Amino acid sequence: MVEPDHAELSVRRQCALLGLNRASFYCQAAAETEDNLRLMRLLDAEYTRHPFYGSRKLTRWLQDQGEEVNRKRVQRLMHVMGLQAIYPKPRLSQAGPGHRVYPYLLRGLTVTRPDQVWSTDITYVPLSKGFMYLAAIIDWYSRYVIAWRLSNTLDGSFCLEMLEEALRRGRPEIFNTDQGVQFTAQAFTGRLEAAGVQVSMDGRGRCLDNVFVERLWRTVKYEDIYLYGYAGVLELQRGLQRYFPFYNEERLHQSLDYRTPARVYRGR
Repeated sequence: MVEPDHAELSVRRQCALLGLNRASFYCQAAAETEDNLRLMRLLDAEYTRHPFYGSRKLTRWLQDQGEEVNRKRVQRLMHVMGLQAIYPKPRLSQAGPGHRVYPYLLRGLTVTRPDQVWSTDITYVPLSKGFMYLAAIIDWYSRYVIAWRLSNTLDGSFCLEMLEEALRRGRPEIFNTDQGVQFTAQAFTGRLEAAGVQVSMDGRGRCLDNVFVERLWRTVKYEDIYLYGYAGVLELQRGLQRYFPFYNEERLHQSLDYRTPARVYRGR
């Protein structure tokens, strides 16, 4: 636990020893009322189980659980969380006005090797006293998580920081995203193009364009986030710092012939 008043070690040094980004120490979870946070946790869990549910079905489901809610309230909470049923994923970002639309390059493509295709997305993460957003970059061939970041806002800077970390580790041939403002921003697409990476963007309404990231979100939530019910940002950060190495280095994937993502990514 980081202690601000530690006599011998600065906050910077304590965070370094714990492997934490110093910004995470000062980061506060995004806020809602306690009752809304409770409803959002219920919505997140049910949506993760049934991502084809829209506001009507989710409202009825909550009412069947004894909650006194109307559809308008559920729609507002879904908007905050970024949930839309026409996609089997959270739409946590909306396209920026006048952004360049890149073609979808994965149609009919056979992915045969690591670093051929990377993709990214953002998901809502519930906490006891608020919520955060989690972004990750995944290698399609191996399901290896290249980099990840937490943020309490949908400002695109945390996605750009994540991209910079990923590009220090490698470079894909194609990078696939949705058309959210974080990923259509010139700073993001320009960084990819400067690195010689082809940019691919999902077509609207195409539910399987980023399927491997969607599976990652379900796995992370069921195997870690829902299991531990993190109270705050630091606990969540430390928990994910434990989980992602486990996911990459130890967790066996049936789709990978019961090998780990790290083994497939590194060609061992």
